[in-house]
Amino acid sequence: MQPSPTDSNPAASPAPAESPRTGAGGAGPVFTPLTVDDEAAAVPVVPTTEPPADEERPVLPSDAEQPTDAPPIPRALAARLYTSHVLSTWNARVFEFAAVLFLAAIFPDTLLPLSVYAVVRGVAALFGAEAVGACIDRGDRLAVVRASIVGQRVAVVVSAGVFWVMARSTTTTTTTTPHLTDGLFALAVAAACVEKLCSVMNLVAVERDWVVVITEGNEGGRRLLNARMRRIDLFCKLAGPLAISFVAAASTQAAIWVVLGTNAVSVAVEYFCIAVVYRRVPGLQQRRLAWREETAPGGVRSRAPSPVSVFVSGLRAVTRRVLPFASLPFYVRHPAFVPSFALSVLYLTVLSFSGQMVTYLLAVGYSARAVGLVRTASTLLELSATWLAPRLMARIGVVRGGIWSLSWQSVWLTAGVAWFFAGGSVFGPTTAGSGSGGSTATISAATGLAVGVALSRVGLWGYDLCAQNIVQDEVPFDHRGAFSTAEAALQNLFEVLSYVATIVFSRPDQFKWPVVISAGAVYTAAALYTGFVRHRRGHLFHSPLPPAQRWLEKRFSRRHA
Repeated sequence: MQPSPTDSNPAASPAPAESPRTGAGGAGPVFTPLTVDDEAAAVPVVPTTEPPADEERPVLPSDAEQPTDAPPIPRALAARLYTSHVLSTWNARVFEFAAVLFLAAIFPDTLLPLSVYAVVRGVAALFGAEAVGACIDRGDRLAVVRASIVGQRVAVVVSAGVFWVMARSTTTTTTTTPHLTDGLFALAVAAACVEKLCSVMNLVAVERDWVVVITEGNEGGRRLLNARMRRIDLFCKLAGPLAISFVAAASTQAAIWVVLGTNAVSVAVEYFCIAVVYRRVPGLQQRRLAWREETAPGGVRSRAPSPVSVFVSGLRAVTRRVLPFASLPFYVRHPAFVPSFALSVLYLTVLSFSGQMVTYLLAVGYSARAVGLVRTASTLLELSATWLAPRLMARIGVVRGGIWSLSWQSVWLTAGVAWFFAGGSVFGPTTAGSGSGGSTATISAATGLAVGVALSRVGLWGYDLCAQNIVQDEVPFDHRGAFSTAEAALQNLFEVLSYVATIVFSRPDQFKWPVVISAGAVYTAAALYTGFVRHRRGHLFHSPLPPAQRWLEKRFSRRHA
C-alpha cells in the first residue's frame, strides 16, 4: 500500500524572518532564536541586555509569537513538567493499587467491600465529570491544577488515616463496632471519590490542555511530549504497584505509612514545579471564559482565584450539574466524537492484567510470581507503543495510525481468545496440573489468552495516542475540559460495567463470558473507528490498481521505445 499524499505530514514551512522582541515603549532586550537537538533540548541564548531583576523572562513565546515550526520545549521546562506528572501519576497509581491491598487485608473473607469501593469510585468519576470539565474550561489554569494536586493529596492522607485505624483493629485486641467499621469504610469511599475526581482533573488539564498550549504550532513536538507523558504513566503503572506490594507483603501498616508519607512530601514539589511551567509559558496565562482578569474601577486588575476557591466552586458545581451532562450534546456532535468514544468503549474489558484477570490467573493455578512476570512483560510491551506510535503517526498520519493500531489489537486479541476457548479441547480437561490446583489444559488456555492480551496492548496504547492527538488537534481550547471530561465519564462508565460483568459472572469457570464481552467491545470500537476513517478519508485502503497501471504503462512504453 502506498501512503496517500493527503495523509502524510506536510513538510515544515520555512521559519519566518526574525524580528526583535521589544518591551514597553519599543525598546528592550533582543533574544536570538532557540536552537534544539533531536530530543527537545533547548537552551536560550543570553540576551544582549539583561532584563530587570523583578521581571521573569518567559522561556517560550506566547501563542501569537510562536512560529509554525517551533522547537520542542526547553529541557529545564520539560523537566519540571515531567517531575510534576511523575509525582502525580506515581501517587495515583500507588494509591489505587494499595487501596486494594489494604481492603483485602482488612476484609480477608469477602470481596464485597472491594467491589463496592471500586464501583462507587467509578460512579463518582462518571457523575462528577461535568463539574470537573466546567472547572477546567472556566478556571485559571494554575489554580485548577493546584486545586487538583491539593485535593488528591488531602484525600489520600485521609484515606490512609482511615485504613490505618481499620487495619490496627484487625491486628490488635482493640475491636471496633460494626457501625464504626461501616462509618470508617464510608469515609474511605468518600475520600476515594474525591481523589478520583481530582486525579481526572489533573490528568485532563495537563495532558489535554497544557500540552497543547506548550506545543502550540509544533505537531512533532506535541507527539513527542504525548508519548513521553504516556510513557511516564505506564512506567508508574508497572513500578508503583510493584513497589508498594513489596512493602505491604512485609507489613500492611508500614505500607499505609509509606503511602501517607509520599503524598504528604510530594505535594510541595508538585505545587512548585507546575507553577514554574505556568509562569514560563505565556500562553497558559491567558484567562478563559468565566475567570478572565477583570478590570475593576480605577484600572486595578482582579487577582486570579485561589486553589481553595476553585475547589469550593467545583463542589458547588457538582450539586448543580451532575445529571444531565450539559457537555454531552457538544461531545456527541463534535467531529472528534467517534475516535474518542471508540477509545472509551475499550475500557469495557477484563483483559488488562488488572484485578479481574489477575484474580482469574491465580484461581486457575498461576503463582503470584508468574502473574507478576506476565504483568511486567505486558507493561514493557505497552511501553514500546510509546516509541512505536509516534513513528507510525509520522509515517502514515494520525488517522491511519489509529486504524493500524486497532487492527493490531484486534488480531492479537482474536488469537488469544481463540486459544483460550480451544485450549481445553486440545490438551484434554483431566490432565494433571502443576501442583497449584489447575489442570494443564486450563493453564495452557489461560497462558494463550495472556500472551494474546499482552501483545494486543501495543495496539491499544498506540490507538490511545492517536485518538489523543486527534482530540488535541480538533477540540477548541475553551472546550477541551468539557470534551475530555465527558470522555473520561464514559471511560469510567464502561470500566464500571466491566466490574458488573465480573460480579454477575463471578466464578472462574464463568470467566469466559466477560472475555467474550471484552472481545466484543474491541470489535465494536474497531468498527466505529473504521466508519470514521471511511467518512473522513473516503476510503480505508489505497487501491493497488493505480500503481500497477503505472508500472504496466512504464513497461509498455519501454518495449515500444
